[in-house]
Amino acid sequence: MSHQLHDISNFAMDLALRAGELIVRERRDAQFEQRYKSGDELVTSTDLKVDELIRKQITRNYPDHQILSEESSPNLAVDQLKGPLWVVDPIDGTVNYAYGHNQVAVSIAYVEDGVAQIGIVHAPFLHETFHAIRGETSVLNHKRIKPTEATELPRALIATGFPYTKDESGVLARRVTQVLSHCRDIRRLGSAALDICFVACGRLDGYYETVSPWDLAAAKLIAREAGASIAYLEAPPAEVSEDLYAKDVVICTPGIESALIQILRNATHSPA
Repeated sequence: MSHQLHDISNFAMDLALRAGELIVRERRDAQFEQRYKSGDELVTSTDLKVDELIRKQITRNYPDHQILSEESSPNLAVDQLKGPLWVVDPIDGTVNYAYGHNQVAVSIAYVEDGVAQIGIVHAPFLHETFHAIRGETSVLNHKRIKPTEATELPRALIATGFPYTKDESGVLARRVTQVLSHCRDIRRLGSAALDICFVACGRLDGYYETVSPWDLAAAKLIAREAGASIAYLEAPPAEVSEDLYAKDVVICTPGIESALIQILRNATHSPA
């Protein structure tokens, strides 16, 4: 790892921990307010405060770097983002946060020319920090992690999530029905970043969902460096960085990849 990347990694880790302290303090002191961005998508004042904290620190330390953030810059075109880029989700699991659940994380990824170099997912209520650097191992609280060795889908624990919009509820229901009938059970944690990190550390055997780049940029690198398989129901477009591609992603222990993908594809294309 280069000296510069080492410095960026330390900066990102410190930033994630500071963001986590703010997240915990705001809920402990009942300081946050709630509103809806569009439709039924919830956002809290803490999301915005954490976003501001992260954005200010990045801009101050790396003024020439771009920032792709769910709250303040969600509409940047991922196929046009070149050079140094930060991909940020201030609070992944906002609904969990608002309802008092602890599956909440701040997700920070550092990307160069579309390739994720550093990924940090910090879960402040769980006191857990997942961290990976490209080409090195993934760790949880400084201890190396790896996925399970599951090879049989009927004995696998699978996670997924559902979007705020209900446009594709039919196909999502078919997928859940088929996966549930072929696996041990399904979990729905409410945080894509933690779902993926839980695959990386062996708490889940697999995960599938369509999300946004900020939901998985950091966690995907953590899973990959831990040894998990990264796949898609359809190949990513050539113009989009695979590390930022978030449609129909499947992340799992290698032994169940083929079976899980086949079931999901069959459910996707079967008649309603």
